[in-house]
Amino acid sequence: MELRGVTKVSQRTIALQNAFHSFTNKLPTTITPAIKRLSIGSLIGQGVLIVSGGVVRVTGSGLGCPTWPKCTEESLTNTAEMGIHGVIEFANRTLTFVLAAVALALLVLLWNLRKERKDLFWLAFGLLASIPAQAVIGGITVLSGLNPYVVSLHFLVSAALVVVSMLLVNRVYGRTGTTAPTSIKRPARLLRQLSVVAACASYLAVVLGTLVTGSGPHSGDSTSPRMELDGYLTTRIHVVPVYVLVITSLLLLILLWRNGKGDILRHAAILLFVTVIFQGFIGYWQYFTGIPALLVGVHMLGASLTLAVGTNIVDIALKRGKDQAPTQ
Repeated sequence: MELRGVTKVSQRTIALQNAFHSFTNKLPTTITPAIKRLSIGSLIGQGVLIVSGGVVRVTGSGLGCPTWPKCTEESLTNTAEMGIHGVIEFANRTLTFVLAAVALALLVLLWNLRKERKDLFWLAFGLLASIPAQAVIGGITVLSGLNPYVVSLHFLVSAALVVVSMLLVNRVYGRTGTTAPTSIKRPARLLRQLSVVAACASYLAVVLGTLVTGSGPHSGDSTSPRMELDGYLTTRIHVVPVYVLVITSLLLLILLWRNGKGDILRHAAILLFVTVIFQGFIGYWQYFTGIPALLVGVHMLGASLTLAVGTNIVDIALKRGKDQAPTQ
């Protein structure tokens, strides 16, 4: 009887292995349009998640679902009695699961490329692994009554996922990474250095922006605490990397303008400069108009765009044409 039981287990194992191999044999061995679309979808989705988090904050819906992981003690989803705040908060939670599904689909489609394109596989794995962590931090945010420091951490994880998604898009499309053209000369050292400064200034501006928001009026709920910081001083500190970013992006644009219209780094510099000017304009507009809710949401969109374009230009500057001798 024992031998027969072992045999049945072995047969099941073999059957599962055969089914797994049959499934993986159908998966792509090259970058397909589906992989490209999913990578773009992930990047857009991460940005939308940041904006939706801003909507939760400015509408006071942070405790629209007062418990976690359920929305109420009895219901996994929001109920009619919870009103619009429950709808907004639950929609924000649902988007996290949608992004997890996208990351999982990417990981599955990249399975046969996991050795040949380790960069793509591990970037997709990082997206999938980070999303559950994001959900847990979101739960802590709710259970802590929207502690502003936990809320900031919740946002910063989303910011990091925008960066990872941008890197994934560049590599999937062959803009950088192992399949990037090696016939293109490596950018001059000054351009590479300015690109690093631009990316670091972008990240620092976003990080310091969480302190401005955490000490501002939009707490996500009328009963939630705020950071005990001087709002004016925090704002002044926040704009320092913004000024650095404006100057750096302008220098990059001037230095790269003479490059041909098809130059990818020139395009990256244009995107960076336009985004920085847009974000700076919105930032000052909301500051001098009392931080209205609508402008806060637009500023959150600008933050996600700033993270993406800052990552894009430094990735292209450092990882494109790497096999060429650097020009001075």
